[in-house]
Amino acid sequence: MGVNLSEEVQLPFTSYIDAVEWINSLIAFGIRPGLERIERMMESFGNPHRKLKFIHVAGTNGKGSSCAFLSSTLKQCGYDVGMFTSPYITKFTNRFQFNGEDIPEETLLSLANRIAPVAKEIAASELGSPTMFEVSTALAILYFAEVCYPDVVVWETGLGGRMDVTNLVTPIVSLITNVGMDHTDVLGDSLEEIAREKAGIIKPGVPIVSCASQSSVIAVLRETAKEKGSTLYLLGEQFHYERGGLSGRTQSIQFKGPFRAIDLELSMLGKHQCTNAAGAMMVLEILRQYMAFVLEDEQVLAGFQDAFWAGRLEQVSNQPRIVLDGAHNPEGAEALARSLPEAFSYRKLNLMMGMLANKHHREYLEHILPIVDTLILTEPDFRKKMDADSLYQLVDQIRKDMAKADLEVIVERDWKRALALLQARTEREDLGVVTGTLYMISDVRATLLHQTDSEKGW
Repeated sequence: MGVNLSEEVQLPFTSYIDAVEWINSLIAFGIRPGLERIERMMESFGNPHRKLKFIHVAGTNGKGSSCAFLSSTLKQCGYDVGMFTSPYITKFTNRFQFNGEDIPEETLLSLANRIAPVAKEIAASELGSPTMFEVSTALAILYFAEVCYPDVVVWETGLGGRMDVTNLVTPIVSLITNVGMDHTDVLGDSLEEIAREKAGIIKPGVPIVSCASQSSVIAVLRETAKEKGSTLYLLGEQFHYERGGLSGRTQSIQFKGPFRAIDLELSMLGKHQCTNAAGAMMVLEILRQYMAFVLEDEQVLAGFQDAFWAGRLEQVSNQPRIVLDGAHNPEGAEALARSLPEAFSYRKLNLMMGMLANKHHREYLEHILPIVDTLILTEPDFRKKMDADSLYQLVDQIRKDMAKADLEVIVERDWKRALALLQARTEREDLGVVTGTLYMISDVRATLLHQTDSEKGW
């Protein structure tokens, strides 16, 4: 592959916007699984990732929320915490956080100027140009290893695990939240195939925690852990939780692990967040029991209660009541359909939805349509968007199969007009929900919260 876009780069970049535009220009190189380019980049900088302690987080759903639980709690316990996640909701700098704060724009600019010549050199080699995610990963490593020096880095995979760029690191503990049908175009067409990709983050001797529930997935995790000589902590076996009640805008769980039991209050709603919290708590217990992390109960409780993740059952408007949730696959839709009636009271549910073209929309819709009164189909402002008319044809077929003749369906391709329609139709006793791809959630959230510095969430 030739140099192409990288040859056009003018060095050095003089502004944050120039640096981010360059990184986003690499989106054209797509997703290219493999570690060769990131390894070459890291070698150029003296392998700085080897200085850091990572908690590696993979899974189909719940990665971001689990990262939030871990980061919030470790910070409350007095540790300096780095966090690398994707995609971002508001601004490119959201991806790289230190103690809950985004990387400063001038720091990102400085690091991009260091990385760009190396990326250009690799682009001219047989490996071809590094991708946007590879450059972002390199930037995160340099930020944590050479600028802010966190005690631990919460490290989210981009896609899968085995061939994901983030798998460059050897963590101190790993977490696989769950495994479902998502990104099948890259990861495989069966749960077992996807599980093997996710299980690729399991490293020799490194403990692995998982909340996976399907027997076929668990079998893959057991087999991989055994091969690697890693201890597997599985929800329902080595650790458990019991869900308590809902109280206002919080819910509680009682966690029971191999070392102790503890009651936690969560501000993030939904049964799926109880599961995410239990997995995160088991990770923390491993750090406390085997790696001498000092995690006092009072700080742990505060960390879980303070944990927040944008765009997950997030109410962003009161009049009308609008909730955002980035459910974009069947498992996410199932969790959303279960959580909305539990967390909110309403007369009618009006739902606005925009999707990407590469997802399992039939199963998604089968989960969500039974609770919806008015469905507004729109299109995200994103290159891989699904055509709203095609989505309508699928909805029309499913609602006939479900004998849901009273479902009102509106097609409005412009998401801004669709949002105005949702707001106008959602009366005081109703609930408006915006769901689907996080790329659209990002735009809607910025609009409703009047965030003028919002960027596109690639």
